[in-house]
Amino acid sequence: MSEPPAFAVISGEQVHAAIGGREEQVTRMVEAAYRLHGEGRTVNPDSYFLRFPDRPSDRIIALPASVQGDVDVHGIKWISSFPGNVANGLPRASAVLILNDAETGYPFACLESSIISAARTAASAALAAAALADRRGARPRRVGFVGAGLIARYIHAYLVGNGFAFDAVGVHDLSHEHAEGFTGYLRRTGPGEFTIHDKAEDLIRSSDLVVFATVAGEPHVTDPRWFDHAPLVLHVSLRDLSPEIILSAYNVVDDVEHCLKANTSPHLAEQLTGGRDFVAGTLYDVLTGAAAPPADRPVIFSPFGLGVLDLAVARYVYDQVTASGELRTVPGFFHELKRYG
Repeated sequence: MSEPPAFAVISGEQVHAAIGGREEQVTRMVEAAYRLHGEGRTVNPDSYFLRFPDRPSDRIIALPASVQGDVDVHGIKWISSFPGNVANGLPRASAVLILNDAETGYPFACLESSIISAARTAASAALAAAALADRRGARPRRVGFVGAGLIARYIHAYLVGNGFAFDAVGVHDLSHEHAEGFTGYLRRTGPGEFTIHDKAEDLIRSSDLVVFATVAGEPHVTDPRWFDHAPLVLHVSLRDLSPEIILSAYNVVDDVEHCLKANTSPHLAEQLTGGRDFVAGTLYDVLTGAAAPPADRPVIFSPFGLGVLDLAVARYVYDQVTASGELRTVPGFFHELKRYG
């Protein structure tokens, strides 16, 4: 009888040590996962949303996935989003991720995954920003963040880690305290011009790159004229923009089927028009040259967030922790291994 793999638990501290300061390297992992996905070498079923009738703003999401290639692993991320945590001094999201052996199906690791989730989200955004900006012929120098939480911080770090340099950074958040906190972080990262905008319109009109990283459940930005200067938009939180803005732009998604559901802004645009012609292509299409974003229209990247990206980063973390000799296994985790006792 073959032995099951040892089961390990990897802490958030270990995850941070494995990927902290490696923004460019993590982005290349995410790019490789996108390419495998585009080549049909992944399985990425629909996410499952656990919702609560008495707490409509809260949810826990299951993202199962499988990746071939060098990653060669199955797994699932289980991530909660409880926005009320923020008022109590806790991050909104918490997560764990299980890795399963590709040959036997046995789970072999449980990883703290809020850091992995934030890193893969930021790497996806930075990858898209670089690919789209380079295809348009110039990288933006003025960036604006709508939403000033942990994801915004990670996206800024990953943009800088992938070679972006900004002359001006704008911040808008419904909470002035959060906007001040994020701006304080930005000032600690280096010199520059940092501005807190009271109105989203002012931030958008003054930015060449706009990052939406909010917890919005429905569109709150509705006027296409705010985007007349043709910015690049990273619509990471997916539900900030009205269908009219989506329809006025050149739209790129990470996966069409995943992104056009659950009342995301692109899904609302599909419901309004009855079709998907407004989607120009996927990030894989941009990476392979099949899609060419224009310089004279707003370009919006809307990533639903694929479980295959989490698996790619988690497998790297597992391998790094193993190589360091600090992998913590749980002896006897699998007990009933004889069919008849």
